[in-house]
Amino acid sequence: MKILFIIPGSGDTFYCGNCFRDNLQASALRKSGHDVIIMPLYLPLKHKSFQGDTPLFFPATTYYTAQKFFGKRKMPKWLEHITGSELMLNFASSLSGTTSAKGMEDMTLSMITGDDPAFANHVSRLIDWIKNEDTPDVIHLSSTLLIGIAKVLKHHLDIPVVCSAQDEEVWIDRLKAGYAELAWQQIAENAGYINRFITTSEFYKTIVQKRLPQIKHVDVIYPGVDRALYHSTQFPSNPTIGFFDRMNRENGLDILSEAFVKLKSRNVIPNLKLKIGGGYTGHDKSFLKHVKKILKPYREDVEICEIYHLEDHAAFYQSISVICVPITFEEGVGLYLCEAFAAGRPAVEPATGSFPEIVGEAGILYHPNDSESLCDALQQLLTDPVLYAKASEKAIELSETRYNHRVMVEQLSYQREVLQR
Repeated sequence: MKILFIIPGSGDTFYCGNCFRDNLQASALRKSGHDVIIMPLYLPLKHKSFQGDTPLFFPATTYYTAQKFFGKRKMPKWLEHITGSELMLNFASSLSGTTSAKGMEDMTLSMITGDDPAFANHVSRLIDWIKNEDTPDVIHLSSTLLIGIAKVLKHHLDIPVVCSAQDEEVWIDRLKAGYAELAWQQIAENAGYINRFITTSEFYKTIVQKRLPQIKHVDVIYPGVDRALYHSTQFPSNPTIGFFDRMNRENGLDILSEAFVKLKSRNVIPNLKLKIGGGYTGHDKSFLKHVKKILKPYREDVEICEIYHLEDHAAFYQSISVICVPITFEEGVGLYLCEAFAAGRPAVEPATGSFPEIVGEAGILYHPNDSESLCDALQQLLTDPVLYAKASEKAIELSETRYNHRVMVEQLSYQREVLQR
């Protein structure tokens, strides 16, 4: 089957959950024999294992300029050429990853509604490219934030469209007053152009149905990793807490850092270490400086991997004893958990969002999400060998039966979309 994935690029400088989810799905489908075409939007996908197969559409710098300064007027070709240059896109990539939606309201609504002149100009190029290539059997949109494209696709092409949903509210709810309500309303209106909605957890399914009651059917498909890439029977000689996500305040790195300092001061776990990975952006530099200040008393026991590389994932999880990313919002799923479980590493996470569903008995959940409670939970897991062994075994079991790339592909089957044509 030929599947066209339409995916926003993030700049490849940090661990982006949605981007990595797309990578997992595309890679697993290819391993299963499907013909997968990756179409990047906004920023190029540069990593050798996850590159675009088409030209870049809706280049971020060009599209933002058109939205911000030209309104209903057509942007000059010479300016499109400059703003869409590799130099400008590389600069945008270095700044990408902000969790602030401030100033992005018009661009966000444009991609959701699919109505304004700038959108029409860019989406027509996307449609022309599809028409001039071999027609895919299914088109998969990475997010409901791209749902305006589905409306145009349905008007021009008789191709089923699948749409993923995960953590959109983190972005939408930070738009200026009035914009968020309009965004949800427009997603609901354009939902009729989607053949099938999928999400990553039962928890996030309830979020989708609460925010978008017009959507009656949402399929839950858990992320799946290739366990062979992560499996390891070797554990670090020193107990090591691992954090692997973008290094920012929203992901709770400061909470974990404070908990680590408290745990070290208790002196109950000899040679305890902390390893931090996942990358960061320019927006996170001052926060990372703050984290380093927190950890200064035990800096010799901390390793911060400041450069992010996609190929380093497996080695990171194999070098830690437990994964801990104390997210401060309710996340749809934590892909770092699926990866850690594939390596047999249990988790310590706050009892919020999807964590009770995703972790289960493969670790410890704590409440409230503060450094003292986290310190207690980490101590409990790392000082009880029986509890740790049981949690590790459960992590492996979940990796084999639920968060497995083969299971994901079976559930992701697009056959029903083809039969609806």
